[in-house]
Amino acid sequence: MTAILPDISLTERSRSLSPLEWVGMQGIDLPVLIEEGDYRRELHAHVDAQVDLPMPHTKGIHMSRLYRLLDGLAEGEALTPGNLQGVLAAMVASHHDCASRNARVRLEFALLLKRPALVTPELSGWKSYPVMLEANLQEGRFTLQASVTVGYSSTCPCSAALSRQLIEQAFLEAHRNDATLTPEQVAEWLTQHATLATPHSQRSEALVQVTLKPEAKDLGLIGLIDAIEQAVATPVQTAVKRADEQAFAALNGQNLMFVEDAARRLINGLSITDGEAHVHVRHIESLHPHDAVAWGRRD
Repeated sequence: MTAILPDISLTERSRSLSPLEWVGMQGIDLPVLIEEGDYRRELHAHVDAQVDLPMPHTKGIHMSRLYRLLDGLAEGEALTPGNLQGVLAAMVASHHDCASRNARVRLEFALLLKRPALVTPELSGWKSYPVMLEANLQEGRFTLQASVTVGYSSTCPCSAALSRQLIEQAFLEAHRNDATLTPEQVAEWLTQHATLATPHSQRSEALVQVTLKPEAKDLGLIGLIDAIEQAVATPVQTAVKRADEQAFAALNGQNLMFVEDAARRLINGLSITDGEAHVHVRHIESLHPHDAVAWGRRD
């Protein structure tokens, strides 16, 4: 005869009678499939899953139920707003004996995209974009936010102006009395001295959060990343040759930006999103030991 195993979460009462806002698990390993257009790839996600515990006398929830339900996100179907909503509804239903009404899931993973070089044909490399999805079902209302982080390069406009002034002064000092200067001589001088001063640039990060529609067919992550990179205009590169590096230098020179400029570019450039968008940009300063940051929102 098989012994009945005890389940103290049901048979024992909590000694401290308090409802809890969220109870569950954090950092679960899970494979998830991302499919958008021609892109289809299984990625390693870390998942948090919780439900509320409104009954103060209930000792604990059934975490194994939540764990098994997450398999619904790892069964070969692409991750969509619809199946995230379905898992949340199942999480609430699985805890009817705890009177749970709310559930939430957070997924973190790195979206891998192959990016072409700026100039060199058929040259490309892989780039990793951190993604976080936050799905909530509260009192029957489903919401889903997606956050992506995109790296780019930022060149300081103030530093560029200061550098240009030094080069201008050096040129005037070298040729103040030369009234017969030819374009070729100017070009030769620039070749030798145009880097007398150079503006400082730094790797930078844009963190953008958008609200996704529950009825959307996919997560729209690639389109969002493309829009962010187009807005900042200087995304970091993967595989490059000298021609690509030169093109990247030109992009930086043509897109000088303070952290405020970058935030405004992103707010104005996120036209692909219908709902609210939050922007946080961080310039990892090469001049200072601290970073420059800006936040913005598009309603």
